[in-house]
Amino acid sequence: MRIRRAAAVVLSLGLALAGCSDAGGGSGGGNATITFWDNNGGPGRTPIYEELIKRFEAKNPTIEVEYVGIPSASVQQKYDTAIAGGSVPDVGGVTTSYLANLVGQDALEPLDERVDSGPLKGKLLPSLVETVRQTAPDGKLYSAPSSGNLDVIWFRKDWFEAAGLAPPTTWDELVDRATKLTDLGANRYGYTIRGGAGSVFQLLTETYAYSGVESFFEGTTSTVDDPANAELLGKVASLYKKATPEADVNNNYTQMVAQFTGGSVAMMHHNLGSYSDVTKALGTDKVGAISLPVGPSGKKTVVPNPTDGFAVFKGSKNTDAAWKFVEFLVSQESNSYWNEKVGQIPANTDVRSEKWIEANQPVRMALGVLEDPATKLVPAPVYLPEYSSITKTDSEPAYQKVLLGELSAQDFLKGLAEKLTNAQKEWEQRK
Repeated sequence: MRIRRAAAVVLSLGLALAGCSDAGGGSGGGNATITFWDNNGGPGRTPIYEELIKRFEAKNPTIEVEYVGIPSASVQQKYDTAIAGGSVPDVGGVTTSYLANLVGQDALEPLDERVDSGPLKGKLLPSLVETVRQTAPDGKLYSAPSSGNLDVIWFRKDWFEAAGLAPPTTWDELVDRATKLTDLGANRYGYTIRGGAGSVFQLLTETYAYSGVESFFEGTTSTVDDPANAELLGKVASLYKKATPEADVNNNYTQMVAQFTGGSVAMMHHNLGSYSDVTKALGTDKVGAISLPVGPSGKKTVVPNPTDGFAVFKGSKNTDAAWKFVEFLVSQESNSYWNEKVGQIPANTDVRSEKWIEANQPVRMALGVLEDPATKLVPAPVYLPEYSSITKTDSEPAYQKVLLGELSAQDFLKGLAEKLTNAQKEWEQRK
């Protein structure tokens, strides 16, 4: 097995190699070399793929896998460059956050028939399959989902127990618990708000969880400025500096997690991706996770995180070998190994009965939410070309003004809604 590790100095080499697969594998015969791009390469994930590739090649001695790890911050650009240059990988890790962009460039093979005619038929978590289909304009499955994620509230079990408080099930209870668990003199806060980079997506998951609104659009009109969404934003913003650290207005993910794991915060909203950080720092006996609370409607409305998966690129000369590798990665054994290591939701439903699921409270809880027929998924419009710039460049500084009391919650959401509405109308016209 030849493994090419992710590093800036070898990315150009990885791009050059991407289109160099051996011919003849498309029909399934002969030896084949396929290139696999990991869309989030690094020390946490590369060793997991090294092990899985070793296992795959042992079972499939006629197929060699070349691994190229690419940092998540640059992977979309790398894919675009490879597509333009005609040197795509055979298999690529993708998330639904940029899947529509790849589909729009006609770069991926639809996988519906391959899934339905093989061992994965009926074995993929329906909610994750649906998030992938909803991302594509034609509703086809251009990525085999491998891992799901869910926004959660991480909380200090030991703090709650010492105060005789139960974890919150509603947003009003969360505000109440945050206030009661704050001790400014002791530098202890009940909650932390992500006010810096990446803040607005988390905010949107909160507002829709509270409002019970079941779609980002009514026709082409954004529902972001729904009064109930604004009501929740007002509740969260009212906690700033009273039950949260003052630094929150500028905090990104890393800084927010540092406050929580450092022992100064009782509750933190992030997702399952924090599992390793929080459990290593605090231990599973002191930290737990709950799903985002509900609002007055009582509905369980969930804005799903981007779904991870694997795609087969149309430029591959070894599509059968490429699919065989994807099928292996999403098989029960591999999918279980991967998701146990990273602490995320397995896409293969056969993993559901494994012991590690029962032992991992956050993943078990998240699976329960996604499997509940009463849960309504409200996908964010990540397919819009302007979505990232609207929710990050345009909106993050404005959200900071809300926290600082310089902009009302309703005015902030109105501006965001207008931009999303215009983007949706333009997208509909182009489509």
